[in-house]
Amino acid sequence: MASASALKPRHWSPAAGGVVLDWGCGSGIAGRRVVERYGIAHFSRLLLHDHSSLALDYAEHHGRKAFPGLPVERATYRDLNGDEPIGLLVVSHVVNELTDIARAELVALCSRAQAILWVEPGTHEVSRLLGGWREQLHPQFQVVAPCPHQSACGILSAGNERHWCHFFAPPPMGVYADSGWVKFGQRAGIDLRSLPYSFLVLDRVGAAPDAARAAPETAPTGAQPSVIIGEARHYKGYAKLFNCDASGVSELMLQKRDAPDLFKALKHGAGPTLHRWSHENGRITGIE
Repeated sequence: MASASALKPRHWSPAAGGVVLDWGCGSGIAGRRVVERYGIAHFSRLLLHDHSSLALDYAEHHGRKAFPGLPVERATYRDLNGDEPIGLLVVSHVVNELTDIARAELVALCSRAQAILWVEPGTHEVSRLLGGWREQLHPQFQVVAPCPHQSACGILSAGNERHWCHFFAPPPMGVYADSGWVKFGQRAGIDLRSLPYSFLVLDRVGAAPDAARAAPETAPTGAQPSVIIGEARHYKGYAKLFNCDASGVSELMLQKRDAPDLFKALKHGAGPTLHRWSHENGRITGIE
């Protein structure tokens, strides 16, 4: 999953020994990517849930094939409605399809989860809906990513209605050389060079001594952990970027002469990478 790369510099992983529940699993690819990322020894079971029996057949078959040493099962009524803790709740591409009943079920599952990894398309509507879930769950959870802070979501503050929190995933290897993918992109109207997504990773407050793994909100120098939303826009001698930190979200300018290596790196897009800098009057003034 693209969000996994964002978690590496944050030194985060879900608690070991827990159950993974892939809710609304579809093909099951999200749950499988999580298990691949952390290893089958990290989890006790992979549970799958979807309203489509065909999706469950596919996800269960491929999950068992990929992880013969890990129990891969369909979630039972007891799994979904009991009170046993869920080690990691994986949610993917569901937020704009939730009925009132499904929303209530998801709220109940979140209340049992020790950690949540949620991935959605990076559209304006969907991303802002996910931001609403962030605010709803934040009292019980610490935000691990993508936010570099524990303050309220700046995107949802007044005056930022046209903005949304999103990032860009690199396309799969060889996708441009595959005529099938090229035709799919043309028919679906998808630019395979630009795959926007939004995501949210939460750790339950007090779940474990090391649960709070997000970066500190301020550094001794006054520079703040920051994340670039979307991609930087480059011009001759400077770049503009939409910055998120504990003070909120704002457009900043980075002069090439102030940080030539960073200026160059931003051209290639680094995803939701943590940066640490200070800014004043719309300009980045100090970079660590």
